[in-house]
Amino acid sequence: MGYSGLLEWVKFNNPMDNAYYPYDVYNLPYDAGAKLWELLGGLLGWLINLLVPGNRLSTWLISDAVVNAFAIIFLAVILFAVGFVVNLTMIWEERKVLGRMMDRRGTKIGPLGYFQCLGDGLKTFMKENVAPADKDKKIYWWALSLVIGSSVLIACMVPLSHRWFVVDYSTGLLLIFGIFALAPFFILCAGWAQNNKYSLLGGIRAATLMISYEIPMLILLASVVLMAGSFNINDIVNAQFDTMWYIVPQFIGFIVFVVCAIAESERVPFDLAEAEAELVEGWQTEYAGMKWGLIMLGDYFRGYTACALIVILYLGGWMLPGIGATAVPELVFLLKIFAVFFIFIWARASLPRVRIDQILNIGWKRLMPLSVVNLCIVLLLKMGGVF
Repeated sequence: MGYSGLLEWVKFNNPMDNAYYPYDVYNLPYDAGAKLWELLGGLLGWLINLLVPGNRLSTWLISDAVVNAFAIIFLAVILFAVGFVVNLTMIWEERKVLGRMMDRRGTKIGPLGYFQCLGDGLKTFMKENVAPADKDKKIYWWALSLVIGSSVLIACMVPLSHRWFVVDYSTGLLLIFGIFALAPFFILCAGWAQNNKYSLLGGIRAATLMISYEIPMLILLASVVLMAGSFNINDIVNAQFDTMWYIVPQFIGFIVFVVCAIAESERVPFDLAEAEAELVEGWQTEYAGMKWGLIMLGDYFRGYTACALIVILYLGGWMLPGIGATAVPELVFLLKIFAVFFIFIWARASLPRVRIDQILNIGWKRLMPLSVVNLCIVLLLKMGGVF
């Protein structure tokens, strides 16, 4: 059987139709993954069938379930790779912008200093991987894995455009926020498991901070969903193209969401959970070597997710006003993310760290009422028939 015969065998045993595509047919990486496995799985099944004629494994390798599974895994790997490169670029952007704002040179290794991040990662990987002897071993490791894993998971769930996505159904946005909200519990457990008072205080501070700022974020999410009429991310982006970017009618919500996103990412001025002066490194104190490096990378994944959510909810996603989706909507989406991340960097360079009582007062006494006001404005606009 030649190559053409192999393709005919695959086509006969697994006819091409759109019935086994659980997502939109324009999901390019999913389509590519499905067709790649049709070729690889068909080749593997053909070879196995030569050795053991009439076996069931050959048919199973090219069944719909296996094609679906491989395509989804292929899509997740592609999105993780894109998110990883974007995170390295965000770290590079922060170092260069902070250097200019502080009137000093930024990174210099590689073209425009871009390879400095890779050098730091290699250096962190080579550091000694120590751990406290009297720790709670299971929680110490599981909490770390869940903190990092949840950050990477939600980053992979963020779509890059209407054709590059993992989550695209009626509750997709709610699922992302749900996983985003699990971090305070994991961080508190990680701080407690280290048997270190500084780590425990850092974990308590982080959990208190995140819970205080997640409630206004959920109210703002309800405002956007109410205006768009859907939890579907693609529907929210399309609704902004049909009307206007939601930053215009919900400018208060946009400002509040940006502040909450900075706090949820544990960035300056809301990085009290890892304040060096009184807590050394906070809940991360007893995580050394590459464990600490992965925690830092997970924080940037959360920052990437926060910026992406701001772009999706308020800045039209991958659409441009009056143009819609361009030939490369993924590039438009990423450029918007880098622009929003510039605001995060600007806040870090300009604002001092706030105290724990100030953080709680800002979250409960300022941002909570403002988020309710924003929700009332949306209700009035909906009742008036504006949206």
